[in-house]
Amino acid sequence: MTGENKIRNSFANKTWQEIKVKDSWQIFKIMSEFVDGFEKLAKIGPCVSIFGSARTPEDHKYYQMTVEIARLLAEKGYGVISGGGPGIMEAANRGAYSVGGKSVGLNIELPFEQFHNKYIDRDKLLEFNYFFVRKVMFMKYSQGYIVMPGGFGTMDELFEAITLIQTGKIARFPIVLVGKDYWSGLLEWVEKTMLGNAYISDEDLKLYRVVDSAEDAVEHIFRFYDKYLLKPNF
Repeated sequence: MTGENKIRNSFANKTWQEIKVKDSWQIFKIMSEFVDGFEKLAKIGPCVSIFGSARTPEDHKYYQMTVEIARLLAEKGYGVISGGGPGIMEAANRGAYSVGGKSVGLNIELPFEQFHNKYIDRDKLLEFNYFFVRKVMFMKYSQGYIVMPGGFGTMDELFEAITLIQTGKIARFPIVLVGKDYWSGLLEWVEKTMLGNAYISDEDLKLYRVVDSAEDAVEHIFRFYDKYLLKPNF
């Protein structure tokens, strides 16, 4: 269905029976995705989610840096969760897979793109129709978030994590932004405009850390858990 047809269809008159049948089946599809995700991910143990662009090529510095970040995390016993697709997501799974670490992919089914990469453990690949269900899995089963440069989807995941921590809906897990040059403009706007207009507080600026290397990214994760004397349990 084209974009124009989707808009027209949203305004079309539907009978109560059509609405009831469609919505009822949709509820069951949503429930099945939640159940499948909960059952598979609950068994994996402590994980770090890595977000970033699907469009990042293999020879890009951020792809290579992501491979290294995931490798270092996996060597310390952390599972790595990605969006399951190409680009940064592939790099994340590749790094974990290369050292025998747990490599998880939460793939989203899209009309013209997003195919799962080959570095995901077979028993840890999940396919989703709904972005919001997939995002719940990222947030519920991660004990840290590393955010590489990316587009709108990456921003959505980043601000979801910040919002949930800011509002106390999840624990104050570490959020690491990699690439100071990439993030500087956004973070300057957050501080100048959002904080400047009192839409956020000074404390909110401490919810994330900006780094420029793979070593600094994982060090922040490790130092956070060392403070609480917590270690991966697998």
